[in-house]
Amino acid sequence: MWITHVPLNFPALARVFGRELDARRGTRAGTAALAARLLTPGGRPGSRTASPPRTEVPNDPERTMNTASAFARREWGPLYDAVQPALATKRWRAIPLTLTGIALTALFHLLQHQSWGLRLVHDIGFVRAGDPLWLTLLRTPLSLFVPALDLPVWGALVQILLVFGIAEIAIGPRRTLAIAYLSTLAGTTYARIGVAVGPGGPFGLPASDGEIVDTGPSAAVVGLAVFVCYRYQCWVTAALVIVAMIVEVIVKPNLAGKEHLAAIAAVLVACAVDAVWKRRQGLGADRRSGLPPMRS
Repeated sequence: MWITHVPLNFPALARVFGRELDARRGTRAGTAALAARLLTPGGRPGSRTASPPRTEVPNDPERTMNTASAFARREWGPLYDAVQPALATKRWRAIPLTLTGIALTALFHLLQHQSWGLRLVHDIGFVRAGDPLWLTLLRTPLSLFVPALDLPVWGALVQILLVFGIAEIAIGPRRTLAIAYLSTLAGTTYARIGVAVGPGGPFGLPASDGEIVDTGPSAAVVGLAVFVCYRYQCWVTAALVIVAMIVEVIVKPNLAGKEHLAAIAAVLVACAVDAVWKRRQGLGADRRSGLPPMRS
């Protein structure tokens, strides 16, 4: 038996086995890299890098806008839902009392700036704390629409249009008139009591305040704003109105500012009476129906 001897080329064999080993190592490295991508959170098969985490943007305008919109809906949403449909369907016919008040205010403004009309407005609409009580009560209904001589008339007209207009739709014309006159009478009554007490007593006023002409819708506007906010639970707005009136008295302690606080006090009492009345009505309805009383 013959054996053929073939000469072996050892350097060539080493190069062949080296390439085979590198190929196998590359396959293992590729498999490990794929497994790492699959096991990495956020990684996806076929993607080379994981998606970066989402970071919060400070002072995001969109988030700020959403927060403001949510606050507006919570604070003024019920009031808007009550006022907007009436204005959309009836337009100016929804606020006849407000338009009458604007017309009276404009008329009195024109009259009291005429030499022959000032006396007429004085006799039917001027109210002072030093006047007799019967005369004050007689002039109060029209004094609400007599603009102050030392203030621009457009301010009174804007106040009546906005506050009286919203109140007339939101709580009705009768309640609007009742709260307006309650607020005005509360301010006038405080002025009479304050002048009688004198500057030395608590909440007293100097005798010179008894000669100040007390006219205009400002006290009625403040009272209506607080009452409407109470009925529609606009608590932040009501608090801002009250705080603004307190700041007004601190910065400028005049008779008008103190009368505004008296008007707010009277309206808060009216709000408390209204809340008790509605609660008793609710309890009475529950008793008649045989159901347990509702608790809020």
